[in-house]
Amino acid sequence: MSTSRTAYHHGDLAHALEAAAMRLLEDKPAQEISLREIARSANVSHNAPYHHFADRQGLLKVLAERSMADLVSAVRSAIADAGDPVSALIAGGGAYIRYAVQNPNGFDVVYDPTVCLPGAPTATMAPLIAELEESLGAAAVAAGLAKETDVLALWGLIHGLGTLCAAGHFDLDSALAAEDAAIRRMLPT
Repeated sequence: MSTSRTAYHHGDLAHALEAAAMRLLEDKPAQEISLREIARSANVSHNAPYHHFADRQGLLKVLAERSMADLVSAVRSAIADAGDPVSALIAGGGAYIRYAVQNPNGFDVVYDPTVCLPGAPTATMAPLIAELEESLGAAAVAAGLAKETDVLALWGLIHGLGTLCAAGHFDLDSALAAEDAAIRRMLPT
């Protein structure tokens, strides 16, 4: 018989399971994480995850939501810490790229269309998406990129650089230098 039930005593099953899942996400893609593995990592019975996650898809949605919250926080902080509008925009984009590179599994699950359905995010994900778009959009407008097409191009630039860099096509310094140079070229003179 498993001793995990007796080992579990902290009383916050949801938090323990989510924390265990996020730790596992650091080392492996979300699609490879099982509910049993989370139970072992959280030191609870193998059935315990089913009290918090309806199924594996529920687990993936939580991983995406938690990862998106971390991404939004990184971008928001970078923008807030910058001294001027252009620096804020470059810093926000740089934070996005860094997150993709430093948290590739979290970044991948955020943008997995089978987890976060395009146009139909969860109630938790929707405000996070809105905040990310608003943060980067406001930084772009403040720096002088006021057209909607400019903001879309900016997002494509930073997302593409983050994705390619995380996949190993070039190093982080090169991605950040390219982001800086491209944004400066996009700005009105």
